[in-house]
Amino acid sequence: MAARVFVGLSGGVDSAVSAALLKNQGFNVEGVFIKIWQPEFTECTWAADRLDAMRVTVALGIPFREIDLSDDYKRMVVEDMIAAYKRGITPNPDVLCNRHIKFGSFLKYALREGANYIATGHYSRIKKSEIINQRDNAKSENGYTLLRGIDANKDQSYFLYTLGREDLARTLFPVGGLLKKQVRALAQKWKLPVAQKSDSQGLCFVGDVTMKDFLSHYIRLEGGSVLDRGGAVIGTHDGAALYTIGQRHGFVVKRSGGDTAPQYVVAVDIPANTITVSARREDAARKEVLIDTMHWVGKTPALPLQVQAQARYREKARSALISADGKNIKIVFDEQQIAAAGQSLVVYDEDVCLGGGVILN
Repeated sequence: MAARVFVGLSGGVDSAVSAALLKNQGFNVEGVFIKIWQPEFTECTWAADRLDAMRVTVALGIPFREIDLSDDYKRMVVEDMIAAYKRGITPNPDVLCNRHIKFGSFLKYALREGANYIATGHYSRIKKSEIINQRDNAKSENGYTLLRGIDANKDQSYFLYTLGREDLARTLFPVGGLLKKQVRALAQKWKLPVAQKSDSQGLCFVGDVTMKDFLSHYIRLEGGSVLDRGGAVIGTHDGAALYTIGQRHGFVVKRSGGDTAPQYVVAVDIPANTITVSARREDAARKEVLIDTMHWVGKTPALPLQVQAQARYREKARSALISADGKNIKIVFDEQQIAAAGQSLVVYDEDVCLGGGVILN
């Protein structure tokens, strides 16, 4: 009997092609639309995505399911995100969504319903290999490794570092070995109804409102002063909680003459409601950071260990040394990097995602 796979259909092209690929490979595929929370003050977008997901299942001739995870999403993703902004740090809701929703509540639901696997449209890969017992040279167990997606511009392993081997054993990433243009081409070849649909941008639950508008419903935002490194007031901002280290837009700086040099946020003071900026990008960078709640995808390696560390999505991973520092993990970069508190720092060995954690102040 063919293995049963529940594919998380977002209404987009990546998940649609994932479902089509699995069906063509002989899996027993069912499409599942995951309904997440959306604030009442934004325009409803999930209904349109749900309709697109249904249209995909009709085109592929597979069953359609819907699971309402809006309460879980609000509690485990949105509330954590808002709490982080209140503390003056910039969180990573995509990581929370993957850990708690797609590979948490959705995975548990799928297994309860008799699925062997779940699948998503993430651009990442999973490698299965047999682990060798060095003592007697016997093959003892199956190991699962998380790899970057083939398409460097779309790779999403950065958002998946919280997964473990048990998650990977039950997960399929059908488009991880393809380029985005190949996925589009397959969608058109198979005449999928979402073949021309544009990729979603930003946070899925925020809709068309800005992050400022969204947070203003939960956090008191007041305009404040922009300071230079010497403490002099040189401009204004919309609320210190909105800014993250390294940001270079969203605030106003008084300029003289023909000065057009960008200014980078180098410090955020929530109690004082100020941000400090500098024209020197390197003033926003640092040589080392501490990591909270470090998670290893596989077995915890012996430390210290030389790795490539990625402090932001779509940023090139840089050489660094990872070591233990009491209860935390310390990352020392070979060269200074911008690493903002609350963001994820993910470590790699070439294409292998080893794990990651949350950057502390």
